[in-house]
Amino acid sequence: MTAAVDDDLWSAVGDPTRRRMLDLLLAEGGGTATSLSEQLPVTRQAVAKHLGVLDRVGLVHATPAGRERRYRVDEAQLARAVAQLSSVGAAWDARLRRIKRIAEAIQRGQDQQ
Repeated sequence: MTAAVDDDLWSAVGDPTRRRMLDLLLAEGGGTATSLSEQLPVTRQAVAKHLGVLDRVGLVHATPAGRERRYRVDEAQLARAVAQLSSVGAAWDARLRRIKRIAEAIQRGQDQQ
């Protein structure tokens, strides 16, 4: 996928309310905007907007359920997001190890003077 899709994905999961919604949907096997709004400190309309963002990036999919839509997490897309996060974390760990080695070398050089 393109970098823009990845940016959209990370923008979507960067919001704490949307992360909480994903947690709830995973724990309950799905839900509606109404059921989620009963568990979150935001309105049903705000939940619906957040679900729209998650749907656009493929993290959730909706199916009609009476007058509402029932949302489920797309576990493959979520796994992709987790894999990207792990990759970014590993890259930063490597960078930080290099910075630590440089700082330690500088400190040793100063201690020897």
